[in-house]
Amino acid sequence: MNRIIATRILFGAAALYDGLLGLAFLLAGGAVFAGFGVAPPNHVGYVQFPAALLVVFALMFAAIARRPLENRGLIPYGALLKVSYCGVVFWHWARTGIPSMWKPFAIADLLFLICFLLAYAGLAGKRESAAQSARHPAD
Repeated sequence: MNRIIATRILFGAAALYDGLLGLAFLLAGGAVFAGFGVAPPNHVGYVQFPAALLVVFALMFAAIARRPLENRGLIPYGALLKVSYCGVVFWHWARTGIPSMWKPFAIADLLFLICFLLAYAGLAGKRESAAQSARHPAD
C-alpha cells in the first residue's frame, strides 16, 4: 500500500479514535466512569478539559490525514500526546496500580505512537522527493 494512503488511513483512524473518546468524556464522562465502575474525580472539569484537548488533537489528526506531506511537521505533537498518556498510565500501572479502564487506552495509544513514528519516518523521503519534483518539474 502506498505510504501516503497508509498515513491517511492511520491518522483518519486516530482522528476518529481520539475524537470519539474525547466527545464521550466531554459530554458523558459520568456515564463512562459509571460504566467501568470507577469513581469520577470530584469535579467534572478535571475530565472535560483533557477531553476537549482530545477533540483538538483529533482535528489535528484529521488535518494530517487530509494532507500528510504538508502536515508531517504536526506528527511529532501527536506522538508526544501518546507518549504523555502512555507514560502516565504505564508508570502508575507499574508502580501503584491504576483502574483497568485506562489500560486499553494506553495499549491503543502505544500502538498509535509506534505507527506515528513509522509514518513520520516514512514520509521523510516522500517529502524530499515531492520538494525536488516541485523545483524541477518535468517538461
